[in-house]
Parts: sequence; C-alpha cells; structure tokens
Amino acid sequence: MFWKDFFSGKRVTLMGLGLLGRGIGDAAFLAQCGAKLLVTDRKNKDELSSSLAQLAQHKNVSYILGEHRIEDFKHCDMVIKAAGVPLDSPYIAEARKNGVPVYMTTALFAKFAREAGATLVGITGTRGKSTVTHLIYHVLKNSGRQVHLGGNVRGLSTLALIPGVQAGDIAVLELDSWQLQGFGDLKISPDIAVFTNLMPDHLNYYPTMEQYFSDKANIFKNQKKGDVLFVRGEVRSLVEGARPPVAPVVPPALSKEWKLKLRGEHNRENAALAVAVLRALGVAEEKIRAGLESFESVEGRLQLLTEINGCTVYNDNNATTPDATVVALRSFDKKVILIAGGADKGLDTAPLLRAMAEHSKKVLLLEGTGTDRIKNELPNTTIYRSVADAVGDALDATEPGDVVLFSPGFASFGLFKNEYDRNDQFIRAVQAYIK
Repeated sequence: MFWKDFFSGKRVTLMGLGLLGRGIGDAAFLAQCGAKLLVTDRKNKDELSSSLAQLAQHKNVSYILGEHRIEDFKHCDMVIKAAGVPLDSPYIAEARKNGVPVYMTTALFAKFAREAGATLVGITGTRGKSTVTHLIYHVLKNSGRQVHLGGNVRGLSTLALIPGVQAGDIAVLELDSWQLQGFGDLKISPDIAVFTNLMPDHLNYYPTMEQYFSDKANIFKNQKKGDVLFVRGEVRSLVEGARPPVAPVVPPALSKEWKLKLRGEHNRENAALAVAVLRALGVAEEKIRAGLESFESVEGRLQLLTEINGCTVYNDNNATTPDATVVALRSFDKKVILIAGGADKGLDTAPLLRAMAEHSKKVLLLEGTGTDRIKNELPNTTIYRSVADAVGDALDATEPGDVVLFSPGFASFGLFKNEYDRNDQFIRAVQAYIK
C-alpha cells in the first residue's frame, strides 16, 4: 500500500478541519495510515466539538485550535492545506521557505489513483461542473463500470476513497479552483478534462480574473499526448490562449431527440460535455442516452424539490453569483416567484436586475450585503432575516401553475453558517410548509 507508506510515521500538519465532514474524513484517514497528525484550525474547541467527537478514537492526532502557529508549519514532514486558504497565507509561505511540501487532499488522491492504474476524469468551470460530474458518474455507474465520485462533493473525503481504487477503475472528480491549486503543485492533470465556462466569481479571494483562470487551468496544463480536453465553445479561445498540451475539443450539440429531466438550455450543454466524456470512455451509445434521460437534478442545482397545491418549487441554492441566477430565471417559460439575496461578492448585478424585471412576478430577498446593493432597485420587495419566513410568504402568494424559485445569486455569509446550511434551511422550510 504505497499510499499508506507515504503518510506512515510522518509528521503531518493538517490545516483546516471544519464542520462539513470532508476535513474529518481526511483526518481520520491520515490517522489510520499511521501519521503523526497535528490538526490546526482557527475555529475553537467549542465550535468544532461535533468534528472533534468523531475523531476522539484516534490517539495519534493532536490539535491546535483557535489559531494557527508558525512553528507548526516548519517543523513537520508535510503540510496538507484545506481549500480556500488565502493565496498569501504566511503559514504556507513559512512551510515552503523551510522546504516542507504542501499538498491538497484531492490532488493526492489523484496522484495515488493514477499510480493504482485508474483513469482520472476531472471537471471544472464556474458553473455546470457539478451537473456534468454527476451526469458522468450516474451513467458510468448504471453501465456497470467501476467508478468513484470525488472532489468538491459535500461531506466527502476524497482522499479516504483511495483504498478502494484498483487498476481499470475510473475516478470522476468535480474540481474547484482551490482544489486545482493542489494539481498545479503536483504538476498533474486528469486524463480526461472538462472546462465548462469561466464567469466572474470568487473575486473576494482572487485579485484578478487572470489568477482565477490560472488555477482553473491546472486541469489541463499538465496533460500529455493521448489525453483529452473538452470545453464549451465560449471558452475555447481562452483555453487555446493558455497553450494546452492537447487541443481543446468542443462537443457537438445534444440531439433534440434526447429528452432530459433537467431544465434549461445550459443543462443540455452540460449534457453534451458529459456525452463526449462517456464516448471517450467507450460507453455504449444506448447506455449513454438511457443514463442521461433518467438523471435527476443535483441537489441545489435547479432541483425540482416538490409540488404544492399545483405550484412547483425549485431549489437552486448553489446559484451563488448573479450570473447563475440569471441562467436559472431564463430556464422557465413563465414568470416566477423568486427568493434571492445574500452576501455580496463584488460582482456586477445589472444583468440580474434586468432578469428579475423580465422573468419574475415577485421577488423576496434575504438580508445581506448583496441585497443592500440591489434593494433600492426593487422597491416593492420585502427583505427577510429568516428563509422560513420568505418561503412561507412566497408559497402563500402562489396560484396554481406558479413556480417558486430559490436562487440566491449571492453568497450565504451572514444569515447562514455556509451554503449547505442555507440549502438545508430552505428544504426544511418547504417541508414544514407542507406539514
């Protein structure tokens, strides 16, 4: 078990534990491999109590909580950093200054999976990567292929999947820009790469769009002859300008005869990318079509949640940018009752305001700094501190045939712990209304 030897007996500093499960799984796996693990997190013991309880059985794990300390990044054999660690982190800089390798868990999984003989499929982009990833995984699994789903998946430690990977398996990875930093560090790229699109996002993290794209581009920068790169037409020239080792391919449009359960033209474009990957993997055409046509929405991505008194309710919680909510609004052929709003990312809101005017019959806004930017342009809207109150008022305002769309267009900071908390609160609010 070469992957176990990589960690066994090593002094490992894990930067970031969190509450969502991914860091917990990483820490447990590293402990099981015999690492001398130090977990460091800015959250304190009380904030992390639920996570710490799940790791209590591991006696080779120690903690520094409520802070990071420089010495923990220089006197170790490796640092494993979480996604979203600042680009200018003094702790990561200290590790590198002292010759300490810095890794990220999804990239390490990719390294070990490739060494085990698996084929790597990676999907990135500002929007659409989750849907493309899950489409590919769904079809492969239904076709009887041995496939592993990882990367930016809620609550999942991708690194902990490695013991189950064997030669001939396929690993399908949803990769955000932060995870791709780790691919750049290891100078690896997937065998089959997909780049859906590039839109303004995370500009509260990246100083420029060029730096954002540079991290995303790690998905193809280290491809080699024989690898494949699929892109949407809108980013082909951008990708070509980065001089990828293999030429980007724009897949043909999905046949109109194929009927998807997914809404919106953008999802047909997502499906076309998935089809191209599946064909490259040798999946039979009839299995591809059957898989695509049976696929349900990914949670929080224009997901049909329920029907209440002749009104349909859609959960598009993961629309965290104005552009994403614009796409969602345009996916309906009628005006919708929209629940939006949240924390500002510093992005252009003018297209969102135009789409609201054109495609919504009523707008309800959740409190936040982003909402503050647009509320004066929507004088007849109500601002809510509770998603449950917004859901109740939205559903009370419906008539048979209406659509209630939860598509925030902004980040979750402020009212919610994170975007998953926002998602769960919305779902609970809808379920409570039904009861």
